[in-house]
Amino acid sequence: MSNTAQRFREFKMPDVGEGLTEAEILKWYVQVGDTVTDGQSVCEVETAKAAVELPIPFDGVVHELRFDEGVTVDVGTVIISVDTQPDAGPVEPAAPAGGQAAPAAEPAAEQGGDDAEPEQQGRQAVLVGYGAAPSSTKRRPRKAQPAQQAAPSSVAAALQQELNGHGAAPAAPAPAPAPAVPAAPQAPAGARPLAKPPVRKLAKDLGIDLASVTPTGDGGVITREDVHAAASATAPPAAQPQAAVAEARPVAATTGAEPAVAGGEVRVPIKGVRKATAQAMVTSAFTAPHVTEFITVDVTRTMKLVQDLKQDPEMAGLRINPLLLIAKAFLVAIKRNPEINAAWDEANQEIVHKDYVNLGIAAATPRGLIVPNIKDAGRKTLPELATSLADLVATAREGKTTPAAMSGGTVTITNVGIFGVDTGTPILNPGESAILAIGTIKLQPWVHKGKVKPRQVTTLALSFDHRLVDGELGSKVLADVAAVLENPGKRLITWG
Repeated sequence: MSNTAQRFREFKMPDVGEGLTEAEILKWYVQVGDTVTDGQSVCEVETAKAAVELPIPFDGVVHELRFDEGVTVDVGTVIISVDTQPDAGPVEPAAPAGGQAAPAAEPAAEQGGDDAEPEQQGRQAVLVGYGAAPSSTKRRPRKAQPAQQAAPSSVAAALQQELNGHGAAPAAPAPAPAPAVPAAPQAPAGARPLAKPPVRKLAKDLGIDLASVTPTGDGGVITREDVHAAASATAPPAAQPQAAVAEARPVAATTGAEPAVAGGEVRVPIKGVRKATAQAMVTSAFTAPHVTEFITVDVTRTMKLVQDLKQDPEMAGLRINPLLLIAKAFLVAIKRNPEINAAWDEANQEIVHKDYVNLGIAAATPRGLIVPNIKDAGRKTLPELATSLADLVATAREGKTTPAAMSGGTVTITNVGIFGVDTGTPILNPGESAILAIGTIKLQPWVHKGKVKPRQVTTLALSFDHRLVDGELGSKVLADVAAVLENPGKRLITWG
């Protein structure tokens, strides 16, 4: 390993979830020249599951940030390089973030002709993040040249020999070059086309093969305009109006820009958590046959128990609310009807029964809906469940929920009542068997002990996967939840 390779350590975008392929850089916590230490968080990224912070695994000084904030980067791509030997001497300034093109190598004649090192003669211009890292050797800035002068190195060598008297008689002067028409740099045969990640994604969305695109950017880099030009050239006449729409759409989605406003419309990129949630809901809705049942229940005693528990010294410092007791009621109902805590294994054509309950709590965040879950919630005491719920909510609000906290759920609770909604028909979280929706709790006239009285009432809705949960089982679970909430003092003691 060379000294340069030992000195500069590169950190690649890791797979922070379960088989994720990309992540968006939300925020850099460091800049070029900052000192970092092993374990220090250097940036925050958003995957299809959550926003997480990435710690750097070594000490040193930040030499280069390869991408700007808002750029989506493939897993395994270098995002930052660190100088682990900052006292070893000066180095070539790093290219700015955002995937800018590195300077191209000078022609062999300008580097010293036949005396130049083979590495210098064969070096190709590379895009930051693709190919070799930039050398620490200073090079002159690349000068813009007419198309005539941008000839292959073999032709330049032949002309050099003629000037030195080693070649044949000079050839006739070349025709005058066409004015203001620079030559488009061409990538070597078989080489990977040079393009920034947003441009690669644009080409993928438009179905354009980058190898067929003529680059016009510096150093042979393919630009967005090049991709659109290739798309226009290949699109059939009938598809032109759609191509024009597609052209305006990827700007914000691929560069991390703000939502695009045009013609009285606002286009917001669908990415990250929101994109993953949408895909998961579509998959769930059209894969698992949903059945939803409803029940309206008097929860006056549950609301009174909430107030009593807030005054209990043993519950001091804990967050006590109706959600806590409804979650406990749901867990008690699952304990009495364990068959509902299962999953459908399509590949093996099996129903997988589980002896643990990972209780998911749907949480609305600025980045979209997430469903972290409380591991083994069925075995927790009421104080332990209260602590877990408080931690889950606080972490979600801070945007720090990890992918691990959202994996492995078995059932879910969603509380639409906080928005003043009576109830809804919730869609199953993929891979789960049931989801309970809680409606708003409000005073309503209710027949209680033979008289109409104002009581605290709510409506619950239970959706379940009808492949593994039949109507009888689903009805029993929902009825048991209602029974616990109607008389929690008695049911939690006898059933819990």
